[in-house]
Amino acid sequence: MSENNKRVHWLLYPFWLIWRLVIWIIEATGRLVGAILGLVLMIVGVVLTITVVGAIVGIPLIIFGFMLTVRSIF
Repeated sequence: MSENNKRVHWLLYPFWLIWRLVIWIIEATGRLVGAILGLVLMIVGVVLTITVVGAIVGIPLIIFGFMLTVRSIF
């Protein structure tokens, strides 16, 4: 991640801080939603895998949910 080395004018600094806070909140909620969605997909995949016919759809759901959860953590 490249840092922006431009200096913020002191009059605009409060707005810059508010903007950075909003960006941080959006990133945090996005990660949380991704992790929850990944866990839900894994649970649905396990439930579908219990049935033999549902295993065709359940196993890819488990894999996709796991990958989504891992992506949300890192």
